Amino acid sequence: MLTLKTISDNPELVIQKLTKKHFEAKEIIEKVLDLDQLRKKTQTALDASLAESNSLSKHIGLMMKDGKKAEAEASKSRVAEMKGESKILEDTLRQAEQELQDLLVLIPNLPSDEVPEGRVAEDNVVEKTGGTIPDLDSNAVPHWDLAKKYDLIDFELGVKISGAGFPVYKGKGARLQRALINFFLDKARDAGYLEVQPPYVVNAASGYGTGQLPDKEGQMYHATADDLYLIPTAEVPVTNIYREVILDEKDLPIKNTAYSACFRREAGSYGKDVRGLNRLHQFDKVEIVRIDKPEHSYDSLKEMVAYVQTLVEELELPWRILRLCGGDMSFTSALTFDFEVFSAAQKRWLEVSSVSNFESYQANRLKCRYRDADKKIQLVHTLNGSALALPRIVAALLENNQTPEGIRIPKALVPYTGFEYIN
Repeated sequence: MLTLKTISDNPELVIQKLTKKHFEAKEIIEKVLDLDQLRKKTQTALDASLAESNSLSKHIGLMMKDGKKAEAEASKSRVAEMKGESKILEDTLRQAEQELQDLLVLIPNLPSDEVPEGRVAEDNVVEKTGGTIPDLDSNAVPHWDLAKKYDLIDFELGVKISGAGFPVYKGKGARLQRALINFFLDKARDAGYLEVQPPYVVNAASGYGTGQLPDKEGQMYHATADDLYLIPTAEVPVTNIYREVILDEKDLPIKNTAYSACFRREAGSYGKDVRGLNRLHQFDKVEIVRIDKPEHSYDSLKEMVAYVQTLVEELELPWRILRLCGGDMSFTSALTFDFEVFSAAQKRWLEVSSVSNFESYQANRLKCRYRDADKKIQLVHTLNGSALALPRIVAALLENNQTPEGIRIPKALVPYTGFEYIN
């Protein structure tokens, strides 16, 4: 959430910056400023009314002692009248503050100056590429056929149990999943991330804290009886560990990693691009989350991008890094880099990670702050990244490594799988 200071200091700049995200902000910013003025004016009037009422109340007893009964009674009447006025002012203030809050959560984060112009995914900028795209023979097939051939993933059984988008992993398919999770967690731990195991359901306050609510409410599974939401990513519970917390500067940066199942409704997703593992309602992911000082957060973002690059390199996958354009960025992000790996059988790039800096946007919603060396309390910056999401990694591993002998396992994964080939 943008701070009121950010908006009020230069509203025209805020409006101009948000055009890069193709968000028409003029009307809502004007409403925010009007409500903020109403809030300030009402608060001033309320403070004055309460001060006068308190002053009169203190003197009523003295008046009675001095025999000034008429004046005391008049003051009593005035105090009673002012209490009614104060009640009206309190109601006005409360309503203005609530309306202001309701508007602020609807305003996206400001994009960094490094964000390129653009409206759709095709406008994203390729920053870097690596790895070698395999030259598969003419008999190569996509991962959904390989999963059936080697009895690794049963999509139909998942439909029977739950519905489309909930696959059942079996045998070496299940072992490959577990191997990747452990591989990613071990790598994160070696890189200095503290592993945590978070809940898979969160309350509404947690959803609001990281910005999934109200923006993505329709895409989250909602357990209405308990008003709890299934997490779309471990970013939500892990970042909310620090909700309403004041950290010490010496504790920063904080680096956490977590494995979780992730749940997304993916409403409106149809067609060939969602076949097999390409888009699921439930999937596994290892997340990295970082809490840092504002002046260091962009260095942290570079470190996180470099770290995710090492993962795709160790998995021997062809990869590229995209700097997302304004129109393809998330509601909460200030700058995002996506990682994609190439699926040789499908002949297309598959997104496997997003690494983002949210600057102080999430921190303001979370009320996550730190106390600096001068004892001044200020907002932290939050960052997160997929390291990595499993479904499309598995799809690319199966497709790119298919050979006449079976599916070859990358060397880095063999100690985790316990086998070199799926055959």
